[in-house]
Amino acid sequence: MFRNLLVCLFLCSQLTQAQLQYDTPESVDLNSEYIQTKVDSIMTLGITKKAFPGAQLLVAKQNKIIFHQAYGFHTFDSIQKVGLDDVYDLASVTKIVGPLPALMKLYEEGKLNLDVPFSTYWKSWRHKKDKKDITLRELLAHQSGLQPYIVFLSDVLKNGKPKNRFIHNKPSYRFSYQAYENIYVKNRFKRKVFREIKRSKVSDKKVYNYSGLASLIYPQLIENITGEDYRTYLQYNFYSPLGCKTLGYLPSLKSFKNPIVPTEYDSIFRKTLTKGWVHDENAALLGGVSGNAGLFGSALDLATYMQMLLQKGFYNGKQFLKPSTVNEFTRIQYPENANRRGLGFDKPSIGNDTLSLKEAYPAPEVSASSFGHAGFTGTFIWADPENELVFVFLSNRVYPTRDHRNLYSLNIRSALQEVFYKAKID
Repeated sequence: MFRNLLVCLFLCSQLTQAQLQYDTPESVDLNSEYIQTKVDSIMTLGITKKAFPGAQLLVAKQNKIIFHQAYGFHTFDSIQKVGLDDVYDLASVTKIVGPLPALMKLYEEGKLNLDVPFSTYWKSWRHKKDKKDITLRELLAHQSGLQPYIVFLSDVLKNGKPKNRFIHNKPSYRFSYQAYENIYVKNRFKRKVFREIKRSKVSDKKVYNYSGLASLIYPQLIENITGEDYRTYLQYNFYSPLGCKTLGYLPSLKSFKNPIVPTEYDSIFRKTLTKGWVHDENAALLGGVSGNAGLFGSALDLATYMQMLLQKGFYNGKQFLKPSTVNEFTRIQYPENANRRGLGFDKPSIGNDTLSLKEAYPAPEVSASSFGHAGFTGTFIWADPENELVFVFLSNRVYPTRDHRNLYSLNIRSALQEVFYKAKID
């Protein structure tokens, strides 16, 4: 009986430790004054130099949220302050928070094999000489030779105006994919996207070349294999049991009260400030639900998801993914090809710890086992298992236009990340 009590107490302590809780930097031997001073300085620089109108930073260490603060405003007119529960367009962060956990689960269930031809599951590629032998491992590690991007918007516009065959301003049975208010895309446009990807050129060289094309396919692949709606599958298997209340697609169609941060003024397609609908045009033409972009979420939800991965698939008393699955997907896949990528996940530059802050990606101090992803809109999430650290940075650096690139030139995200490695109490 005593032994059973000890086991129960141990398990209860493990469950408690496995959930994020707010605490001070000092609780994990970090200097709060150093952190506050450095972060304030970097964020102020970013706003002053118009890297972004506002941003949010959440950092957790040893299962404790030790820093969560908001800076600046939604837009440069300084009307609405950034809040801690604000929801952001995650852009390419979608790739590792949307389709990837589903692919990981299907892999560990034996329903997907990383090393057989992807055409085993995506049958339209079976008779394409340059694609029939590409594996899922190569696709996820950006080692397949697929071209980086296809601008599908060019199929939809003529002389700057939407073609009526593809775009209507009212929904109907055949036009139910909503790209924005009063913009509805033909349902069959998805088939056109898949067809153009199938016909796209593939490089003969198997080297690292980042491509978002396969991510456009993954949601449909997941539906084909599971027989379930893609969004429902993610909600049931991951977001709801994790307690992620805002994470998901199409936030404008939901009832949560969290403010949604605007992204870019779209002068080409939507002719207005994009807010509450996905910024990425390819994802928009798929009705806002895609594997390359389309997810929205709060910093806390993203931290929860990354903490689950940092804990080898375990969170809140539930094993979402096997440790072996997390290890396989987060390890570097093709180091011999100077390809730093994991499976879906981004990884530190090879030899990152030998580089300066300006040259490194991300901060030089992150461990080689760390992983994460960045988004075009100015988002960035990263987990470091060796240092038990989760880092979430959210901004709308594309406001008012994507020409704003000081987020990169000032190295804002890496500089912020470095603060939490250098803040140790002597």
